[in-house]
Amino acid sequence: MKNVIPFLEELSKNNSREWFHDNKGRYSVARKEFESFVAALIPRLAEIDPELTGLDPKQCIFRIHRDVRFSPDKSPYKTNMGAAMGRGGRKSPYASYYIHIEPGNSFAGGGIWMPQPPALKAMREEIYYNLDEFRAIVEGRDFARTFTEFMGERLKRPPRDFPADFPGIGWLQYKSYAVGHFFDDDVVSSGNFTDRVLDVFGVLLPFNRFINRALSGD
Repeated sequence: MKNVIPFLEELSKNNSREWFHDNKGRYSVARKEFESFVAALIPRLAEIDPELTGLDPKQCIFRIHRDVRFSPDKSPYKTNMGAAMGRGGRKSPYASYYIHIEPGNSFAGGGIWMPQPPALKAMREEIYYNLDEFRAIVEGRDFARTFTEFMGERLKRPPRDFPADFPGIGWLQYKSYAVGHFFDDDVVSSGNFTDRVLDVFGVLLPFNRFINRALSGD
C-alpha cells in the first residue's frame, strides 16, 4: 500500500472539500490499494477464523467521509482508512478483526468497541463465570506481547450487579473489550504487511471467540 500513507498525510494537512476534489485521482488510487489489500486479506483471515468465510470486502470498509452532524470538528474527511471484519461486516454486533491505516497511528486488532449495555453485561458475566479461561487468554505470553493494553475507557468503580471483591474485578471495569497492535508507517508500506497483520489476528482469535460466545449465548 505504497500510496495510502502519503495520500492520508496530505489529506490531514488539507482536509477540505476543495482539496479533496482536486486530488480525487490520488484518492481513487489509494482507495483501490486499500480495497485490494482487504480483499486479499479476508480469504486468508477466513483460514484462521472460518466464521468469516465469504465475507464481502465492501461490507467491511468504512467510508472516508465523516459524519459531522453532532461533532464540533467539521473536517469533512477521516484521515484514516479502516475495515472491520466480523460476522456481517463493519456493522456486526459481534467481535471483529479491525485494520486501521493512519500516518503514525496504524494498527491491527479487534474485539468490540463500546457495545450496547446488554452486550457489555453479557461479556462481563462471561468473564465473571469463566475468569480462569479469560485470564489464560489475555495474560498469555503471545497476547500480552502483542497487545500491551486494552483500548478505551474504564469505570472508576466496580460495575453494578458484580461484587467489588471479585478477584478479577479490574477486568469487568472496561467499557470496551478492544485491543490493537501498532505498526510503523514503513511496515504498512512493506511487502510483508499482510503477513504481519495475520499474525496479529491469529493471536486475537481466542479473545474474539470468547467474546462471541458471550454474545451468542453458546
